Order: sequence, then C-alpha cells, then structure tokens
Amino acid sequence: MSPSPRQLEREQYRRRRTLRRGAVAAVSTIVVLGGLALAVTQSPGWSNVRRTFFDLAQAKDSLPGIAQSFWLNIRLFLVIEVLVLLLGVLIAIIRVVPAPALAPIKVLAVLYTDIFRGTPTLLVVLLVGFGLPALQLTGVPTSLFWLGVIALTLSYGAYVAEVIRAGILSIHPTQWASGRALGLSYGVTMRKIVLPQAIRRVGPALLNDFVSLQKDTALLATIGLVEALRSAQVDQSRTFNFTPYVVAALFFIAATIPLARITDYLTVRSLRRENGLVT
Repeated sequence: MSPSPRQLEREQYRRRRTLRRGAVAAVSTIVVLGGLALAVTQSPGWSNVRRTFFDLAQAKDSLPGIAQSFWLNIRLFLVIEVLVLLLGVLIAIIRVVPAPALAPIKVLAVLYTDIFRGTPTLLVVLLVGFGLPALQLTGVPTSLFWLGVIALTLSYGAYVAEVIRAGILSIHPTQWASGRALGLSYGVTMRKIVLPQAIRRVGPALLNDFVSLQKDTALLATIGLVEALRSAQVDQSRTFNFTPYVVAALFFIAATIPLARITDYLTVRSLRRENGLVT
C-alpha cells in the first residue's frame, strides 16, 4: 500500500526540519568553539601557555614512556572493575536479604558502605598502600599493584554496592511474588529474576562509576606505581615542562570517551524501554 500524499508531506517536513536543526546546530557549534579558540589564542599569555603545556617536541619525547605506562592503568582498571562489581553485588545482597541471623553481617556491610563512601579515595589509597605492609601480617600482599587494587576496590565497592542495592529495591514486589509463586527459592528468585533486572536498570549509573574508576587509577601514583601520571611527572621534573601531563590526560580522555558514549546510549535505551519504544 503506497503512502498517502498527506503522509508524504509529513515525511518531507520531518526531513526538512531535521536538516534545518542539524545545520543550526553545526553553525552554532562552529561559532562558539571558534570564538573560544580565538579568545584563547589571542590572549596576551598564550605564547607562554603554548610553550609550557603544548610543546610538540616535548610531547613526542614523552609519548612512548607514557603510552607504555598507561598500559598499567588499563590492567589496573580491568582487574579492579571485576572485583568492584563482585564486591558491590555481595554487599548489596547482604543489605537487602531478609535474614535476621545475618544482622551482624548487615551491620558490618552498613559500616563498610558508610565509612568508605565518606572517606576520600586518595586517603584510602594511602592507608592501604602504606598501612597494610606496615602491619607485617602473613599473607598481606606487598606488591604495589595489588595494594592499589585493594584500595580502589574497597573505595569503589561501597559506591557500586549502593547503586546495585537501589536497583534491587526498585524492582516491583510482584517480581518477587512471581518467582515464589513458581516455587523458586529466595536465592534463585534473586539470582534469576530480580538481580538481572536490577543490573540492567542501573547499568548507566554503574558505567559512570567505572568511568571515574578509570581516571582514579592515576591516584595510585601516590604509593609509587609508575603509571601514566607518574611517568608524566618524571618527565616534567626532568624538563620543567608540563606538556607530559597533557599527553597523559589525552590517554585518559581517549579511554573514557567510549565508556561515556556507551553510558549515554544505555541511558537513552533505558528511557525508551520504559516508555515502551523498545522491546
């Protein structure tokens, strides 16, 4: 069945409106960014800023070392991300499970969440990085890599646990009732019905936390790990030029932008699903 003339007219109007909006957005973006760039480059101190922060020769010299060190940031992020997710799920389940016998563990879970959410991440890194080895306990790792993993896992686990707990509590009680009506135990209902929906619902919030985690791996430079930021600091102290810091920042930006775009996509998709636009 061919579309009616009225429908064709509507489609043509929508196309013209889309093109017009795209053109306006492109022109306004070029004007604003061009104006900002012109204002910066024409400022009196721009030549000094360019030599100090955007020296191309310094960037080329520092690039190989920073790139090699950034691989450590990637490895840290991949390991910590998995551990944070596991710890967050465990803490969230402990806090929502209706078991009076687990009251002492629930109290510990609440204390853990409150303490590590309220403590600055840098302070957690310093306490774990220097405090744990000082205890001289058997089995406590002395590797800076694993001390850094422990510190960021403890810090971010508290945030992720609250996000997941909020997701679990947002699931309608009928979902629990449906699982129990089918003869499923509480644990099976949680694992197969409630938790998958909760994770999907809070997916964008979790990805936002992981974007922050990727950046905060740079905090581990304070305990001696030679990652991208520490490598840039070494180069800066040798040349007294801050361009290596900019190079390190570009690596972090390149790593976080894909995660940010995925977060935006999942947020839009979640809104469309809630409005019935996506099946």
